[in-house]
Amino acid sequence: MSSAALHVDESFPHLEGGFLFDNARRSKVLKEQLGGTGAKLPGARKTGTTICGVVFDGGIVLGADTRATSNLVVDKNCEKIHYIAPNIYCCGAGTAADTEMTTAQISSELKLLRLSTGAQSRVVTAMTMLKRHLFGYQGHVSAALVLGGCDASGAHLYTVYPHGSTDKLPFVTMGSGSLAAMSVFESKYRDGMSENEARDLVCDAIRAGIFNDLGSGSNVDVCIIRKDGSVQNMRNYQTPNAQSSLRATVTVPHKALHFPAGTTKVVREDIRHFVTVADGDAMEL
Repeated sequence: MSSAALHVDESFPHLEGGFLFDNARRSKVLKEQLGGTGAKLPGARKTGTTICGVVFDGGIVLGADTRATSNLVVDKNCEKIHYIAPNIYCCGAGTAADTEMTTAQISSELKLLRLSTGAQSRVVTAMTMLKRHLFGYQGHVSAALVLGGCDASGAHLYTVYPHGSTDKLPFVTMGSGSLAAMSVFESKYRDGMSENEARDLVCDAIRAGIFNDLGSGSNVDVCIIRKDGSVQNMRNYQTPNAQSSLRATVTVPHKALHFPAGTTKVVREDIRHFVTVADGDAMEL
């Protein structure tokens, strides 16, 4: 590309617009240098979640599982449906800290906007704020979101991807269990569903993710946002993995949990002094 075709910002005449691949070359050199040492460059972390949403005649139903994972399950009952505004909620998949902080920041900005305008928050406004925020970080903020709400123009459901792209559809899924959830939606969704039908469909979709995706699990959270302004948050609406009934059938002898002294044989008793205390001159200050 010729220099004449490049955009030059008059405020910074020494900087020219275009693509730079300095970091790509740097990463390649680092990878080659670290290859012999056994060290590896950090990669993208694997995350697990199933979140979804569906539009029905009277509003929106959002759903999410409650498993948080790292290299193992770190939380069996985390909350993935986040408050954005009184009429807008958002499900988050990806890095837990990114989804928490991103939704909290947009929620705060929307509250300031409501105080300034005196009007109800629009769902499209929340979507635009989220996509602009995420696009600015070029995907390095790992937040994949399902945004739903009802405002003066009706019920709206969006997906917001970590790089800032968005979709508006009557039913959406995100997360590692999204394919299992989408298979339920594509086979059972129909236009004009009632609230109960939409709620049951969302529960079936989340359960499909729970039982078919290792990164998803535990319980089903549901949030219903209605056009009349009411919101119903149903935490742990379904608990398909509850263990209380199973554990109640197992009888553990009392002695099995108490081990008397001497159960484990003492091989040797030895006292060693690892520190030698000696008198000496006082340390000068």
